[in-house]
Amino acid sequence: MKKVVKNLVIIFALLSSFSTIAKCDDIPVISIRGEAQGTTYHIKYFDERRRNFKVDIDSILLDFDLCLSLYKSDSELSNFNQSDSHLYKSSYFYPVLKKSKEIFEATNGAFDPTILPLVEAYGFGPKENKNPENVNVDSLLQLIGFDDVVFDSLSVKKTKSNVQIDFNGIAQGYSVDVIGNFLNKQNISRFMVEIGGEILCKGFKADHKPWITGIENPLKPGALYCSFQLSDRAMTTAGNYRNHFEKNGQIFNHIINPKTGSMEQSSLLSVTVFARDGITADGYDTAFFVMGLEETKRFLSERKDIDAVILYSSEDGKLNAYLTDGIKNLITVL
Repeated sequence: MKKVVKNLVIIFALLSSFSTIAKCDDIPVISIRGEAQGTTYHIKYFDERRRNFKVDIDSILLDFDLCLSLYKSDSELSNFNQSDSHLYKSSYFYPVLKKSKEIFEATNGAFDPTILPLVEAYGFGPKENKNPENVNVDSLLQLIGFDDVVFDSLSVKKTKSNVQIDFNGIAQGYSVDVIGNFLNKQNISRFMVEIGGEILCKGFKADHKPWITGIENPLKPGALYCSFQLSDRAMTTAGNYRNHFEKNGQIFNHIINPKTGSMEQSSLLSVTVFARDGITADGYDTAFFVMGLEETKRFLSERKDIDAVILYSSEDGKLNAYLTDGIKNLITVL
């Protein structure tokens, strides 16, 4: 799915080593790892029947990419971007459109999947751009606007022919939900799914304790800022301290404001969102980064279904954190 992992947080997951089969709480623990979407995945689940679903999971993730990846020229998304309409072939396209519309409207356009022309112009999409400093923002903004995408449960079409969609800001979170749904259908109720840093946990691990994972310290890459307990929740992170490049003295980072077309300077370093599912968390983490600290705090004060940990730098360069009330009792700052 993503050539570069969006979640610039390394979720070390504090989940112990991923052996093939372990045993905890008298129920076998199956651990699977692999590669997908240009990154890696790790999955753990409790199963009395000791079933290993790696082949099934790899197949699901391949089908997922064949629908929503920008890096596959024959994907459904790539085909739609080169046409004016598309009849869905898989079950993945419509849900991500529906959730994207929901978050686009809730954030007043801070999250907008039609940002692809800007993403490519700045050199972060599948088409490499050698001169991102010469981007004509005004002309590209004419191509941005999710209101120009009309869809229902069967098909999607454009009202403006040059509109193109980039689901990289939400699809990877959706992929952990897809794998979680698969495990649920196998009557697996205790699991942890991690794909490229996006995590979904259900139930409890050994001794009926929550899964433990963590967030990287953006000022000390490779070290954790905090650990926290996660159960029946998803978490995803957006940031700009890893995915950026410099050219001719100018810094380009992958968090782009779809309203202004620019990569605006911000004190925010990373935004981690906790929600009931990965698709919701993933869509909002990028939106909050664009919205900034104060606007995000106001938004979260009215949305008790979403929690967040926002790491940002003070004027003297020190690391600060904003945590919503719903996550404070589950987090341990290291």
